[in-house]
Amino acid sequence: MEYTQLGRTGLKVSRLVLGTMNFGPQTDEADSHAIMDAALDAGLNFFDTANAYGWGARKGWTEEIIGSWFAKGGDRRDKVVLATKGYASMAPDGEWWPNHDKLSAVNIRRSVEASLRRLGTDHIDLYQFHHVDRKTPFEEIWQAVDVLVQQGKILYAGSSNFPGYKIAQANELAARRGSLGLVSEQCLYNLAERRAEMEVLPAAREYGLGVIPWSPLHGGLLGGVIKKEHEGKRRASGRSADALANTAVREKVQAYEDLLDKHGLQPGEVALAWLLTRPGVTGPIVGPRTAEQLGSALRAAELELSDEVLSGLDAIFPGPGPSPEAFAW
Repeated sequence: MEYTQLGRTGLKVSRLVLGTMNFGPQTDEADSHAIMDAALDAGLNFFDTANAYGWGARKGWTEEIIGSWFAKGGDRRDKVVLATKGYASMAPDGEWWPNHDKLSAVNIRRSVEASLRRLGTDHIDLYQFHHVDRKTPFEEIWQAVDVLVQQGKILYAGSSNFPGYKIAQANELAARRGSLGLVSEQCLYNLAERRAEMEVLPAAREYGLGVIPWSPLHGGLLGGVIKKEHEGKRRASGRSADALANTAVREKVQAYEDLLDKHGLQPGEVALAWLLTRPGVTGPIVGPRTAEQLGSALRAAELELSDEVLSGLDAIFPGPGPSPEAFAW
């Protein structure tokens, strides 16, 4: 496993990030523990979760599963760079109460304390804002974060789903306060969805943020979905099925699968390997439901794509181009 610095920090993290969103709803506790053990054995040390994972009536379930894994000992907690997120309301479904969501100082403190309890740890390495809160000023957000850093409850702060201008706003204000500011951005970025290249990735590079792409297979669309359909292994569902109903999208995905079949490559592994070639990308989030899926992701980390394959991928899924040229003369 290769490692890199997380943005401008001294923190060393693996080039793949273990996403845990399936732990609980899709993968039971025992299998989740086995996947985390296998990931750690392979040198994957960067684990990502969120307070809301588990969803619905079981919000927080995923953090609890990670906490029970840490409780097994064996230096598990010390070996892991632990990232979680806050923003969503953690109130039971159908209930609502003011100040129980978003990024007020009150909710940041409440969310961090609750995550620490579920995770069974005394600190979170990377605490991420899961979404932009347009009504809470960054002065308040950084005041809350600075207190938590001073208390040793979080070490670094990151963003998720932030546009480029919000990354700039956040870090300009942090600099004026003498704070470290955001050190990472977790964004939607993959071969089929490259809009982040226009503003988000340039802002991240300018301010020294590591980039952590989520949905690297674009909801399964880049995982060989058409071939699996033809082989009767698995039919597309959800977002993948909706996307493939569009003829133009289906033709692109077919061209993608044909290109990789010609080179004897697996689509899901190529989609991950492509992200590892992108400037500024720390590592994509892989969210295995099974040990086999984790094994495929680990193979992707060792895959080197030829110039011919990279040019073919760009021809099928061209990026928007640099900003502002992408939308101006």
